[in-house]
Amino acid sequence: MISGKVKICGVNTAKLPTLTNKQKDELFVRIKQGDMAAREEFIFGNLRLVLSIIPKFSNRGENPDDLFQVGCIGLIKAIDNFDLSQNVRFSTYAVPMIIGEIRRYLRDNNAIRVSRSIRDTAYRALTAKETLMNRNGKEPTVEEIAAEMGVEKAAVVFALDAISDPISLFEPVYHDGADAVFVMDQVKDNKHSDDSWLQNIAIKEGMKHITPREQHILSMRFFQGKTQMEIAEEIGISQAQVSRIEKSAINHMKKYV
Repeated sequence: MISGKVKICGVNTAKLPTLTNKQKDELFVRIKQGDMAAREEFIFGNLRLVLSIIPKFSNRGENPDDLFQVGCIGLIKAIDNFDLSQNVRFSTYAVPMIIGEIRRYLRDNNAIRVSRSIRDTAYRALTAKETLMNRNGKEPTVEEIAAEMGVEKAAVVFALDAISDPISLFEPVYHDGADAVFVMDQVKDNKHSDDSWLQNIAIKEGMKHITPREQHILSMRFFQGKTQMEIAEEIGISQAQVSRIEKSAINHMKKYV
């Protein structure tokens, strides 16, 4: 294994070692002292962390070996930038960096190309966001990120939106120990739902069993959104008559809906 590149051909991932927290701490002390053997041992001992992240991107059609190698680059960057003085577990720090490295790879190899200048602006915005979070201890606003970069807010919003990854409808968003809740479970099409489709069929079937006059009144009332008073004025009867006809027609339709 060399820095920036990981060869996994012939490696039995089931036999990859797992380091204890104590071993990690000891290796990190040696790594900070320039011990390359300790660095290699630490990388090899954390490959399972990369493997656990790869399945999250399995629906992208990418070669798992390629994603694994890119993820290992993120792991190496996390090792090189990890600060022992911070009260944070290495895995907590490394996972976002590994995911970020894979997402950058997918964005740069996406069929929908984003211009280099927009990508650069987006990466600068992400860097500014991290800087502000470390400085202020809270999530910065878009306005604060733009001010930190010295650019317009619109430029930041446009750049970050351009590099956003599409989300699969089958991406799990919550798991309570039983069935997972997916993105598609949280998305509702009020206009074209199965319920509204079946309801429309039922209403059309029921309309066949009322008089043309009743059909006309219900059509104006519920499909054109007119009030009973407006209908009464239009067809020349009283509002009370419209109300009576409407109720009678609806009750008659209920037998067939």
